[in-house]
Amino acid sequence: MVQSYGGTGNELRQRSVDASAKSLTTTDEGRKVDQLLDEHQTYEFGGPAGVTAMMLGFPMLMYYLWICLWFYDGKLVYPASFEDTVPFLGRMWAHIRDDASPNAYAWKVYTGLVIYQLFLALVMPGYQQEGLPVPSLGYKTLVYNCNALYSLYATMLTAAALHYYHIFRLTEIIDNYGHIMSVAMIYGFAVSFGMYFITVAAGNEIRMSGNFIYDVFMGACLNPRIGSVDLKMWAEVRIPWVIVFFLAVSGGCHQYEQYGYVTPNMAFMILATWLYLNACAKGEECIPQTWDMYHEKWGFMVIFWNFAGVPFTYVYSVVYMASHDPSNYQFSTPTYVVLFTILLTAYYIWDTSMSQKSRFKMQTQGITTFRNTFPQLPGGTLKKPEFIQTAHGNRLLISGWWRYSRKPNYVADWTMSFCWGVVIGSATIIPYFYSVFFITVLIHRCGRDFERCSIKYGKDWERYCSIVKYKFIPGIY
Repeated sequence: MVQSYGGTGNELRQRSVDASAKSLTTTDEGRKVDQLLDEHQTYEFGGPAGVTAMMLGFPMLMYYLWICLWFYDGKLVYPASFEDTVPFLGRMWAHIRDDASPNAYAWKVYTGLVIYQLFLALVMPGYQQEGLPVPSLGYKTLVYNCNALYSLYATMLTAAALHYYHIFRLTEIIDNYGHIMSVAMIYGFAVSFGMYFITVAAGNEIRMSGNFIYDVFMGACLNPRIGSVDLKMWAEVRIPWVIVFFLAVSGGCHQYEQYGYVTPNMAFMILATWLYLNACAKGEECIPQTWDMYHEKWGFMVIFWNFAGVPFTYVYSVVYMASHDPSNYQFSTPTYVVLFTILLTAYYIWDTSMSQKSRFKMQTQGITTFRNTFPQLPGGTLKKPEFIQTAHGNRLLISGWWRYSRKPNYVADWTMSFCWGVVIGSATIIPYFYSVFFITVLIHRCGRDFERCSIKYGKDWERYCSIVKYKFIPGIY
């Protein structure tokens, strides 16, 4: 049964507060502000018209970019003339009909992944992590069973065995890219609308606008669960990044079978996607401390992007490399050295900055013992962090990477996304979609976040901004 809160008593906990921790309790003033922030205030994303356009536009854009990569040498195609518009649309539809139909094979592959990942999330042992106090739950904390790392290892071993014994060849993933993408889109829509109707029927909706399509887009539920599995956190890691990684592995297998070797460019993408997936899994206990878990509802905006958008738009470089000769994207050895160095440096900053912020939030809850998973990078935990104590009751971190930038993790994250496009050079601009789309999302998200913080913390936020002057890049912006 899907639940929109913590589930059983073992999953929903009221943290006791001792005398030494009273400064960490949300004040009466803070509770009033939280109540205000937990109500629908204004339309975002252009309101109902804007979100409708995105719900229709995202799938069309995904099909168009895939067609350009796979069938037109990575070139952006368009009608040759006004008279060619209808024939052009006919050609586009023919590609979708013939090479991206949601056939039985694609349903079997994608559904098998979803069921297996849900099964692993239910049965694998995990690290029990409390989230932040949730205002809509009376400031109780939800308990998360963080078993993504064991699930990842199990998935990798299962995939290796299936490939080795020719039960399911990993090359089939990239070969059936279009078909599987269509099924993923259907899942995105079905889960989005399904969760909306289930939540409303159960009377557990929160922060609703009253406009049907807008509320489907933004979501109705905050913390949907099946048993011990938080669906929002499960879908954020177990579906998109698992597919992204195995698409890269599939591309590598495809190259090896075709050329007898894997290019440094493809090896770069396999490493890059594994680093990201492994970081999400080994640091899963940090996710409950994030905005996504604490405040963002589970609607089309998040669901569609996790089920279809992320896995099938972020690795266009892999799609290009799997369908083109390596001579189109071959670099010099020094260029490869620079590219790998930038990736690993950005990864280090991203990993440690995320760890610093999340573990600082845990420390404010009285949690001082942290999970030890591979790899634990130096600087991930701040020993004596400096902070601003707010009138709201929360603390704002001003130590580590967070002393120099309000969003150091975003800068590093975007740098990695840009590298995922640079890896094929100037062969085609389509793989740069990820970094262009991502920076648009990050800037918009920062605007939402900073506006909310300004309301929530008032003068304390102004003081914070006077200390941490730069939003992104220290000394620049």
